[in-house]
Amino acid sequence: MPLHPEIAKFLAALPAPPQGPLDPAALRAGDEAHVAPLAERLPLHSVEDVAARIASGEVPVRIYTSAEADRYGLIVYFHGGAFFLGSLETHDHVARSLARETGLKVVSVGYRLAPEAAFPAGLDDCHAVVRWVAEEGESLAWDGITLAVAGDSSGGNFAAAVAARAHDEGFEKITHQILYYPSLDLDFDVDRYASLRENARGYGLETAGLKPFNAFYLDSGADPADPRVSPIKREDLSGLPPALVVTAEFDPLRDEGELYGRRLREAGAEATVSRYDGAGHGFVQHFSWIPEYHAVFAETRDFLRR
Repeated sequence: MPLHPEIAKFLAALPAPPQGPLDPAALRAGDEAHVAPLAERLPLHSVEDVAARIASGEVPVRIYTSAEADRYGLIVYFHGGAFFLGSLETHDHVARSLARETGLKVVSVGYRLAPEAAFPAGLDDCHAVVRWVAEEGESLAWDGITLAVAGDSSGGNFAAAVAARAHDEGFEKITHQILYYPSLDLDFDVDRYASLRENARGYGLETAGLKPFNAFYLDSGADPADPRVSPIKREDLSGLPPALVVTAEFDPLRDEGELYGRRLREAGAEATVSRYDGAGHGFVQHFSWIPEYHAVFAETRDFLRR
């Protein structure tokens, strides 16, 4: 099917991208400027900002609870943004929708960003917060059963990398990994992935922009050959938690996400790959108000219940 008309209309109205070197501070300011006012946000039972105390210091987290209960399953959520953009605020609505639709408590992580925080600072923060959540389970009213990691785009990269690292360390409490259009191979090899060629231009995220946008992370010491940086390069995917991999028809990163799902299944892990037709990269963050794309949260709920 063609690109969804609402997405096409939005993209047609975008100004031309700035010329010259990318300025992370300016791009972050532009990102934050589009955050919805508090009064317009989806109401929940409670939303609380706290600091997760980890070995290297403190990481800001925001805890979303949709309804009062004795115990909760937990989702630890990592926002996207090419490892240098995004925040608790820019993805607040995603975390709220996850909490509302799944009924689980969502812990959104304000990890450190490149280039100010070099690799593996952000990844370490995400991993440490998952450990912290398990350690603080009683205070979080965790049910001790469901502990999922989730993320969109670069946050999906972190979710996959954290799940793999936890498995290697013998930490088997992660029960699910939820990857929304994940960035899993930072080589961006156009010869390997047809979607990098087919969806190169005109759909928001452009193939030519992938390396410049990810350069803040890669130039900080993140080697694309390292499975911690490109989770799809991990040789052995056996023993990893069940995965929901959501992809978008018109996303340059579509094929690497779908390949990762196939490789998980070939390794004996459970993996559900779900492609959203008419969508481009970032649709969960930017277009989940469209009913057919808001359905991704119900799909996530159903996956977690299985």
